[in-house]
Amino acid sequence: MSNPAIHPVVLCGGSGTRLWPRSRAVMPKPFLPLVGDGTLFEATLARCPAEAGFADPIVVTGAAHLAHVEAQWPAGTGGETIVEPCARNTAAAIALAALRLPEEAIMLVCPSDHHIADAGAFQRAALTAARLAQDGWLVSFGIAATAPETGFGYLHRGEPIGDLGFKVARFVEKPDLERAKAFLADGGYAWNGGIFAFKVGTFLAELTAHRPDIARLAREAVAKGRAEGTRFHPDAESFAAIQSESVDYAVMENTARAAMVPADMGWSDIGNWDALLEARDRDAQGNSVRGKAELVDCRNVLVESDGPRVSAIGLDDVIIVIDGDEVLVTTRAGAQLVGKLGGAANQ
Repeated sequence: MSNPAIHPVVLCGGSGTRLWPRSRAVMPKPFLPLVGDGTLFEATLARCPAEAGFADPIVVTGAAHLAHVEAQWPAGTGGETIVEPCARNTAAAIALAALRLPEEAIMLVCPSDHHIADAGAFQRAALTAARLAQDGWLVSFGIAATAPETGFGYLHRGEPIGDLGFKVARFVEKPDLERAKAFLADGGYAWNGGIFAFKVGTFLAELTAHRPDIARLAREAVAKGRAEGTRFHPDAESFAAIQSESVDYAVMENTARAAMVPADMGWSDIGNWDALLEARDRDAQGNSVRGKAELVDCRNVLVESDGPRVSAIGLDDVIIVIDGDEVLVTTRAGAQLVGKLGGAANQ
């Protein structure tokens, strides 16, 4: 079987409050250079080049982020930006993109705010997922679980589908620590990273079967929408009437055609400052510094400063972030609570 062309669908939304104060509503984490020199959004596009079998991307974003998308999209490349009139979660966003593609097209849904260290492994997994999608499967990337994480959903691996992947036996919500440890020891569970491959027609048929109102209103929003150069604007009234629901709840947990492709590719959702420390290059003591800083007798410390010099002595497992006139200091364990800060919520 020949490899089908893969249409990347890049989702750009959210406010990234768990990486406050660097990530703000006006400049959320996809558009920040958090790992390496480029931004997470730029890296997402770069992982999907034409020479590896990818078609021009569709980016789905809101009006508030449109300027960032267009500023960071490499000049001279093709593709389309769908400008959502309001946020309605991933089922609606993916439906918009699907309705702008031919029914036989293979779409690869990629969040724009993840880090993937091994782009080659990502591309190989994408090609495998596309072949399964071509046969009518709705495919999730099963991210190789390396720790008993409680912040991710899990995929329970079922029967093999030839030599390409596996059926999904069940989707598991975020577990407590004991269940997460059991999943890791079992070896038959993978993290659900929110990366999917579908044939357009298959996805729209499943969406119509399980969430007919979302499908109907998305079709109406596209039919009444308007193109403006490389931008597409869905009809605001129709789109606003859509129920906000994730693609996991709307489709993936209901379909009988759920499959998974194992993917060991150095993935991180950069979900908080501790995850960012794990994703970055670190010195022999486990420290990572961006900006001016001097660390003495420190281990596993992250410093991110856009100006003031940071001096720290004798710290273990601490995060220090300075952005403008905002300063964050937390333990690594406390990093998961950053989004609950009043400053992060009212940025």
